[in-house]
Amino acid sequence: QVQLVESGGGLVQAGGSLRLSCAASGRTFSAYAMGWIRQAPGKEREFVAAISWSTGSTYYADSVKGRFTISRDNAKNTMYLPMNSLNPEDTAVYYCAANPGVITRSPRNWNYWGQGAQLTVSS
Repeated sequence: QVQLVESGGGLVQAGGSLRLSCAASGRTFSAYAMGWIRQAPGKEREFVAAISWSTGSTYYADSVKGRFTISRDNAKNTMYLPMNSLNPEDTAVYYCAANPGVITRSPRNWNYWGQGAQLTVSS
């Protein structure tokens, strides 16, 4: 059974930085896609970034490109999302997600989810 556990959320001022982590367990993830999905208050879930566990290829939403960097540590089965130049529009619950095989920008198509980590950016 796939388990995803996020950590690293919190409160940060606008312009600041924070790093989210996602520890994955329960499977061999070499053939998986891993990603970050966020949900702001009153809004639908939104794709943020994704990475192919096997190739390291990365994908980003336009809203975070150049500010967020997704990466993974194969040995630790952990995915990271360092976030820079944060602004209040980044405030959301950030979910770690996993999918066997295909990377998708549609939040509905991710199979496995963590419990979420709250990020609040104050102005």
